[in-house]
Amino acid sequence: MLTSIARALLALGLALALGGCQSVLGGPAAQSGTRLQDIIESGALRVGVSADLPPLNMKAKDGKIIGFEIDLIESLANAMGLEAVLVEKPFSSLLGALEAGDVDVVISGMTMTPERNARVAFAGPYFISGTSLVTKSEEIASTRNIRDLNAPGHTFAALASSTSEQFVRDVFPEAAYVATEDYDSGVQLVLDGKADALVADFLVCNVAVWRRPEADLYAMRPPFTVEPLGIALRPTRRCC
Repeated sequence: MLTSIARALLALGLALALGGCQSVLGGPAAQSGTRLQDIIESGALRVGVSADLPPLNMKAKDGKIIGFEIDLIESLANAMGLEAVLVEKPFSSLLGALEAGDVDVVISGMTMTPERNARVAFAGPYFISGTSLVTKSEEIASTRNIRDLNAPGHTFAALASSTSEQFVRDVFPEAAYVATEDYDSGVQLVLDGKADALVADFLVCNVAVWRRPEADLYAMRPPFTVEPLGIALRPTRRCC
């Protein structure tokens, strides 16, 4: 869990990133107001989430979105005197919604990458994650050289528009690839024998094993990669 100091620092970083730059002398940038001022005046921080990334964000039985990221963003919103309004969208649509102004920030297990940073800004990281896989094959899960799995006979699933998808394309170019809109459908492909493994965040993989003890699923450990997760924000306007 984040300490109160860490939450305060991340809240400050979020506020600075949302605020953009202002002219100290009260020029056009200051006169037109900032995105942060608009959000504060609205009283709400609209937060894009996929709601299918346990334990970071997920739905409880009553449909409420819960998880570590939800606790984090609510703490940040409270620190800024705002109400956190969760906007559920497929992971592949989150950055587009942010760019279109449909949400103010995105927090949904999103890795801070140069490609994404060219489109949006980031505050964080707030968590260090990594790519792993979940499979019904003990042989695949115990593979020591991950590139040994790059073969035409294998099929891998991954979340569309995710770093896991890019990992599959880069590391397993000879294998077949299936894109999924959410993690549950990816796990189901593995259970149904339509994919040899789901390549995903290592937390997702381990939660899938824990949730389905009867399914004989295996998660590969440790993760293949080290990935910093951040809060995505619309890029601030330039001035001066």
